[in-house]
Amino acid sequence: MASGRKAGIIPAADGVQAVPPPPAILDKFAKRVWRAILPDLVARKVLTDADMPGLQNFCIACGKVERLEKAIQNMGDEVDPVLFRLQDKAMATARQIGDHYGLSPTSRSRPSIRDGEDDDDDFPLVGPRRQPD
Repeated sequence: MASGRKAGIIPAADGVQAVPPPPAILDKFAKRVWRAILPDLVARKVLTDADMPGLQNFCIACGKVERLEKAIQNMGDEVDPVLFRLQDKAMATARQIGDHYGLSPTSRSRPSIRDGEDDDDDFPLVGPRRQPD
């Protein structure tokens, strides 16, 4: 197994300092998710106010997964493919959004693309920029 140094988390300069209350639009399932994840994200100093809508959407998706699971369980032996598709979509959405915020072990271990420096190379595959004559 290869060993190496994992990329550190880069704190946001204008990061959220305190855990905000869950938005009123969230249902009880989504609010539970909000309360579970926000303390860690705030402690890691990786959130800004601009991240809040995305986190709200993550919580909504996770809440839908839980609500749909309860509905599926209440159906007993009956199978409703629509509920399964809805739940699968909500799971995929939560996973995609969660990866943006480092909410999975895999996403937390990826090297950071932000290194705090601007290498001034907006098109690395094209080659160096030509200066006008």
